[in-house]
This record gives sequence, C-alpha cells and structure tokens, in this order.
Amino acid sequence: MIAVMRSVFISLGLLIFSAELTAQQSNPEVSVVKYPATTSVNHFYKGNKSPLLPLHFIKLPIGSIKPEGWILKYLQLQRDGLTGHLGEISAWLDKKNNAWFSGNGHGDHGWEEVPYWLKGYGDLGYILKDEKIIAETKLWIEKVLQSQRPDGYFGPAVYDNEKHDANAVPDLWPNMIMLWCLQSYYDYSNDTRVIAFMMKYFKWQLTVPDDKLLKQYWENSRGGDNLYSIYWLYNHTGEKWLLDLAEKIHRNTANWSQQNNLPNWHNVNVAQCFREPATYYMQAKDSSYLYATYNDFYLIRNLYGQVPGGMFGADENARKGYDDPRQAVETCGMVEQMSSDEILAGITGDVMWADNCEDVAFNTYPAAVMPDFKGLRYLTAPNMVMSDGKNHSPGLQNEGPYLMMNPFSSRCCQHNHAQGWPYYAEHLWMATPDNGIAAILYNSSTVTAKVGNKRSNEVMLKQTTHYPFDEHINIEVDAAKPMEFPLYLRVPDWCKNASVSVNGKPVEINALPGTYIRIQNLWKQGDIVELVLPMRITVHEWNKNKNSVSVNYGPLTFSLKIDEAYRMMDSKKSAIGESRWQETADPSQWPSYEIYPASMWNYGLLLNNKTTANEFEIVKRNWPSDDFPFTQKNVPLLLKAKGKIIPEWTLDKYGLCDLLPQSPVSVSTPEQFIELIPMGAARLRISAFPVVK
Repeated sequence: MIAVMRSVFISLGLLIFSAELTAQQSNPEVSVVKYPATTSVNHFYKGNKSPLLPLHFIKLPIGSIKPEGWILKYLQLQRDGLTGHLGEISAWLDKKNNAWFSGNGHGDHGWEEVPYWLKGYGDLGYILKDEKIIAETKLWIEKVLQSQRPDGYFGPAVYDNEKHDANAVPDLWPNMIMLWCLQSYYDYSNDTRVIAFMMKYFKWQLTVPDDKLLKQYWENSRGGDNLYSIYWLYNHTGEKWLLDLAEKIHRNTANWSQQNNLPNWHNVNVAQCFREPATYYMQAKDSSYLYATYNDFYLIRNLYGQVPGGMFGADENARKGYDDPRQAVETCGMVEQMSSDEILAGITGDVMWADNCEDVAFNTYPAAVMPDFKGLRYLTAPNMVMSDGKNHSPGLQNEGPYLMMNPFSSRCCQHNHAQGWPYYAEHLWMATPDNGIAAILYNSSTVTAKVGNKRSNEVMLKQTTHYPFDEHINIEVDAAKPMEFPLYLRVPDWCKNASVSVNGKPVEINALPGTYIRIQNLWKQGDIVELVLPMRITVHEWNKNKNSVSVNYGPLTFSLKIDEAYRMMDSKKSAIGESRWQETADPSQWPSYEIYPASMWNYGLLLNNKTTANEFEIVKRNWPSDDFPFTQKNVPLLLKAKGKIIPEWTLDKYGLCDLLPQSPVSVSTPEQFIELIPMGAARLRISAFPVVK
C-alpha cells in the first residue's frame, strides 16, 4: 500500500513539475512603457494612500538593496573618510553643550549641521550594516526623541536673531532635516516611537498661525521638505488632518510656481525646493503644480545651466551675466539635486529624472571630493583649472578660499555631502504598483524584494555591470521557487537601439529612448536578463554659451586631462572663515589640498565636420583592481581627440580661467593630440570646450 501511494505521489509530482516546466519555458511578455501604470496597488510596500495620487515607483525599505562594485567602494571610502569621522572633527558635532544632544534642546550650538550629517551618516550605517555607525546614530536619535516638549516641538529652539518677540516661532528648517533622519531610522528599526513623535510634532505645527509659520528665509524656501515628511506620515497612519496641515505648509512656503521667476536664486534652494510643487501635486491633483517643477528645472538651466554635468552655474547665488562654465555650484547643491531627482522619479515615473541624477552623480559630484573622501570643495565648476585657497571674488560670488579641498571647511557642505551616495544607493531599485521591481539607476548590486501576488514571493536580483563605463548590464534571478512578476528596465534618453535578452534569447522589441522595458515573466532560479545600452560619442553644442561644445559617451561627459599638482596645507589655517573644529581635531591627519595645473589647459577642440565618431578614438583600459574608477590613474575609459592651444585664453585677474571665447576660434597654433577623461575623475577640468579652426 505504501509503495502504491508513493508511486501515486511521484506521478503527481512529475505532472506538477512538468506543468511548471512548461510554464517556465513560455516566452516572457515584453512591452515598452513610458512608466508603470498606477491602476493597481503594491501589496507589500507603502506608496501613497488615497486621496494622494499614486506613485509610479516606490522606495524600498533600507537594507533591501546591497550595493556592490564601485558604489560599494564609494560608500566604504565615505565611511572611512570624512563622513565616518566628522564627529571627531566638526565643532558643530561636538556633543558637549550641543542643543541636539542635550535631550532638552538647550546648548550653545545646534542648527542644521547635526541633521545634515546624520541624514547621510545613519543611512550609510544601515546600508553597510556597520554596527559602530548604527550605534552612534542611535545615540543622537534617542536624544532627539527625548527633546520633544509637551506641546510637540522638538530640538533646539533657534530663532531669527533679528527678532525678539517672545511669541516667535522657532526656525523649523533644521527640524525638517531631522525628520528625514527619523524616517530612515524608522525604516531601519520599525521603532513606533517615531510615528507618535511625528504625530505630536505635526499637531503642534497645525496650531501655529499662518502669519508666524515658515517666515524665516531658509524654512520659507524649503517648506517642501516638511511637506514631504507630512505625506510620509500620512501614508503610515492615514490621519486625514495631516492633509490639512500639508495644505497649510504649502500655502506658507515660498512660491516655486512662478512662470518666469524663482523666489530666490540660491543654488541649494533651487536644487531642493523646485520639487515642492510636484510634491504638492500629489494632493492637489492640479497638473499646473507638476508643470511648475518642470518649468523651474528648465528655467534655471536655460539661464545659468548651459553647461555639461547636470547642474547650473550659481556659485552660491546665481547672478545675471555670470553664466560661463567657470561658474560653480556648491557640493550641497549637487547632493540635493540628486535627491530631488530620485524623489521625482517616484512621483512622475519620468526617465529624465533618473537620467539627470546619473548626470550629476557621474560627472559633477565625484570631482567635488578628494579620491580618498577625506576632503571636499565648497564650489566645483565644469571649467575649473585652479583649486586653490585664494579669494576669487567677484569672478566667483563667494569671498574666501572656497575652491580648495578642505575637511574643516564649508560648514554646510562639510555635513550635507553625507547624503549623496547613500541616497543614490537606496534608489538603485524601486518597487512598482503592479508588484514588480524596477532597475532605476544602474549599478552592481543585489536587491531582495517581495513581488507578485503572494506574500511568500521574495526574490533576489543580482545586477552585475561596470556601468556607466560599460554598456552591458546583467541581472540574475535568485528565487526559491518560480514566481511571476514584472521587471522594468530603464532606457535612458541618450540611448538608441537598446536590446535585451532573456536566458540568451534576444527579445524583439523597439525600446525607444526615455522609456522602460517591461518584462512580465514566470521567473525561476538562474534566469538571466542581459541588457545592452549602446553607448556612442555625441557632441553637444551649447549655442547660448559661446557655441562651446561638450563631448559625451553614453551617460559620461569628458573633460580635458590636466596634470594635477597637489599642495598639502594646514586645514585649520586654510579653512573658510566661518569654519569651526573640535580642539582635539588633528590637521596633520586631515590635511587640506590645493590643486594646480601641471600641464596646459587652454585647448580648443578641433572638429573637422567629420562623422562625430571619427573625430575621437575610444581607448578602453582594464577595470581598476580597487573598484574605484574616478581618478585620472584608474579611469577605464578615455578619448583621444585633436585640439589647438588658444593663446589668448588664460587666467583672468581673479585667478580663474577666463571667459569662454566665442566659437569658432581662429588660431595659428599647431594641431595636437589631447586626451579626454571622464569628467567625474577630473578635479581640474575643461568640460565645455571652445571650437578651433
């Protein structure tokens, strides 16, 4: 009898296996979409609750994504460098008499610096599972939770120094940043105290009269950060009064919905605040708000962003007439722009936001920090041939040593830079409303996520690539059992003729630039998706900036290779005037550097109206053994081109490379071969070239 039953079970098992095998061998359903549809609701991850408009992409919990390759190397450098050790250097992070660490809001220092740093520092620890960083983060979080007053306010009570009104409302800006720290901590720990804490704080905000709410400069500009946190809490609780508060915060925030103007032209404000209308659009459902965010993005770039690298030239504040590629942007502005792009990718589903995030991340941001991540610059420009400690004002708006690499300087960027790579790593993959998973930003990584229609369906996808230095991306499925779900693959707007294969079988698809390839399939262990994003050389002409040109290969922009001479300096003696450091901080362990050009930089590109691809020679080198491609020595890709020296293009009286000459430039100097390297590896660089003839 037992033998008969065993025979029956084996037969049934074979039938089931045969059915599964047949299903597994069926062809995947592949389509091209502008973005995921929002007609369904993800079963596993918190998107927007009704009546908010649904998200096209949903951020996964911290820890779902494990970075690998060069992004992991970057995070490790950040841990071992300035971010991981800033608590030992910065006076603003000194726990003694710190209003953020006192537990009651009292102290002689405490504004934006602690939450700026903690925002990235904590996430860095959660991603790397670094127990030391996590423990230090918890110390600060516990003090923040202790600081809540009976009325709901928390943290330091910072007021406008010009006001002495006893009924004045504290500056809410630093608290806006700390709310993000708390959300990340909740995401990691599921500590329900965070929910109760934020509920009490937002109930206090609801009691603040409109005529006293968000009236100071920074909080008024940046109310969108507060708004985003309100929606985060609403999505966790469903409390309807939070939507009333959201409307109140919006109407008291600076107006970022003007047609041809911005409330102010501070580069960091623009980079983070332009997303406020799109954030409020989720509640208002008025497309004019969404349009306003796009309008702000293009307005600043039309006026001051006729340059490569995804940013715009503002120094600290954009000024009329100062739009040359030598105008810079704060490191703060770079990481805030990346964060805005990541958020907007989720709200809109639009490929352009991920494209712009990569543009900044690959081309502008890496050169703003030292290769060992132990120093950074306040300002970095597309055309930058001197990185010294001199005052370059008024060529640059800022007066002081704002171009040198210094771990003790630039009070805001010193702390705020910490969010850049952790937030980027957290958005490599995102969930979709149809219980799928999307590759948003390409990088070697693994993601573990719940997918499909069953709660037991958890899949791990392993992405292997040297992108953006290579066009090949492989994704391997690790699944305990076959499971059906859609996989979305972003096709960047610069990419033509993208191709994909599943288990070695090419898929017939016309993947247009700026779309997503959607692959619905019954995925099984060992399935492999191969995506190829063909990269080609393109030349972008900046007609509004002297007809200068920049050279791209896929998502990478290339700069002239300028030999860099580093001069070590005392970080304390060469710091920006407002800098402060702890008494025990050792400048010999944390030196600053000036960087000078050790080769000619004033080249124009010689373009002979040939096919663009024939103007340049692509040279591919071995991938660096240390997984870090953003140095002149390590770059795995460079271009050879032809150029001529422009003798009249020299340093100006401010010590900056002079304004671009109008192209084409007639010169009699000899034609020479020049090398171009990825812009992100060029800490001195010419990225917007004059054209010579």
